[in-house]
Amino acid sequence: MNENLHYLDLLTVGRLIQSRELSSVELTQHILQRIEKLDGELHSYFTVIPELALAAANAADVQIANGEVFGPLHGVPIAVKDLFETAGVATTHGMPIQKGFVPSKDATVITRLRGAGAVILGKLAQTEGAFADHHPDVLPPVNPWSRELWSGASSSGSGVATASGLCFGSLGTDTGGSIRFPSAMNGVTGLKPTWGRVSRYGVHELAASLDHVGPMTRSAADAAAMLFAIAGADPLDPTASQEPVADYLELMTRGLKGLRIGIDESWTSARVDESARRVLEHVQSVVQDLGGQIRPINFPDAEQALQDWVPLCAVEAAVYHEKNFPARRDEYGPGLAGLIDQGRKLTALEYQKLWLARADFRGRVTALFQSVDLMLVPAFAISGPTKELMTRFGTDAELFSGMLRYTAPFDMTGHPTITLPGGRTNENAPVAFQFVAPHFGESSLFRAGWAFQQVTDWHLRHPGI
Repeated sequence: MNENLHYLDLLTVGRLIQSRELSSVELTQHILQRIEKLDGELHSYFTVIPELALAAANAADVQIANGEVFGPLHGVPIAVKDLFETAGVATTHGMPIQKGFVPSKDATVITRLRGAGAVILGKLAQTEGAFADHHPDVLPPVNPWSRELWSGASSSGSGVATASGLCFGSLGTDTGGSIRFPSAMNGVTGLKPTWGRVSRYGVHELAASLDHVGPMTRSAADAAAMLFAIAGADPLDPTASQEPVADYLELMTRGLKGLRIGIDESWTSARVDESARRVLEHVQSVVQDLGGQIRPINFPDAEQALQDWVPLCAVEAAVYHEKNFPARRDEYGPGLAGLIDQGRKLTALEYQKLWLARADFRGRVTALFQSVDLMLVPAFAISGPTKELMTRFGTDAELFSGMLRYTAPFDMTGHPTITLPGGRTNENAPVAFQFVAPHFGESSLFRAGWAFQQVTDWHLRHPGI
């Protein structure tokens, strides 16, 4: 078996399995062995389920041999963040307080991944309650590019495992940046869909109206395949949209020619470091070479939305944790406990004002897409933050708001974004950027991401492990 097989993209390895050039069982065994070899240092998995994974792989091989191919994910080993309920498998939500919880049913996205024939390897590490910090009793995942680099929050295990060849794609969630942070830091592609594009049934919450479920992969094409498998209406989640799901893989190859890409130069360069600015300049050049049109826009003032994100998240987190908090407060880490404390103090009048301001901001951002098809923004302002710096992430208000400047606003509005690797710092840390689309404009995101990745190789670079 090719020793670098684990770094192939999901669609390529899927074609090998579905053409019977490679068996799902052999590939699953290979990845399980790699997890056993490397994850003692990387800490990307909370739980590995080898018996269940091999049984699913064997079933996929039998089905494919009988001419039943369910789609591009059939037989491919993937993994999921540990807040998706998975029948018979512990689901901790990154919280020692939930260590003994074993659900009896699958989240809708797990049901759909199984229906697509995917092989689930296990549950991936995350921050406590999907907020900013890992619980003090939990070992944070290690960035495979450098032990000194931050691995991201909260879908940190998803980013590390996908980048390290410990799965071919993963699921994460994003409430303030938690798909985009670990995707950017680990050099992978992350898709935050439109809010409501993917069912949240069976998904443990941080903040219900801000939580987005999406794929983290090695390419835009892989993300398109995964989103197609999990997106769509769900009778178990009335907030899941009835909007039809497009054939993302078919639409993504149409190129950038004619697409209008908006950028607010003043907003995207304010308090942004040199590496992030350099990447945005690189992307603009590529976009224009591919026939895209760069258009100036005036992004609405996002500072108030950024400030409002914290109390909105706090009160929704307080609702979710009401059963255990404050009765078991001493079992919570300081970051999540502090957030919930803040949410419990918010008055109804304050909460309503936040919602009115949020609706106003959402409308202003939506209106921008009357003149452009996509927006180009940084992933975050500080490129390659170190693990040491980010130990203050959940408790340092200035650092926290600075990191969320280009992520949280699009959780507030529910617009979809794709995060793509686009460069390196002088210290060789990955640097990423985002395209942002209108609501339910994921096809345009995949179109832009695929075109960019056809002429660049940032997504093809892997850590030397």
